[in-house]
Amino acid sequence: MPILKKLKELFEQAKVPYEIFNHPLAYTTQEIAAKQHISGNEIAKVVMLEVDESLVMAVIAGNHKISLDAVQAGLGAGRVRLATEDEFMSRFPGCEIGAMPPFGQLFDLKTLVDPALAKDEYIYFNAGNHVQTVRLRYKDFVTLAKPQTMPLVALPKKKAA
Repeated sequence: MPILKKLKELFEQAKVPYEIFNHPLAYTTQEIAAKQHISGNEIAKVVMLEVDESLVMAVIAGNHKISLDAVQAGLGAGRVRLATEDEFMSRFPGCEIGAMPPFGQLFDLKTLVDPALAKDEYIYFNAGNHVQTVRLRYKDFVTLAKPQTMPLVALPKKKAA
């Protein structure tokens, strides 16, 4: 079953409003943002991690980069690294590579989310493919996905005055 159908069922069962947008083929969050005329900050990007030999879904703003050190410190983990596509793609039936939606529970995965995504009322995310995105209220995302919120990106260093 395509993941978009599962997402729709999840949203409709919870009675949360959502919108689905079609866009030209795009693989990166910045391409999607440009094609949809939205900020890269509003797009939730999924980064798959291996944390102490378990797969974990990390969700960050599209224009940020994951900090493995921040994840390791936040979880008190021994080892954190980026997972390879070969290690995680079998966990995402009905999804195109790199287009997984940020709902780890649909795939039996722990979900982490960076607090920067909470700054906007809405988030956009891949709908399991590279030509559609979903727009959902951030508060509804948190209610449905039940992620652990913690810093996942390196904060910019303050410059000396």
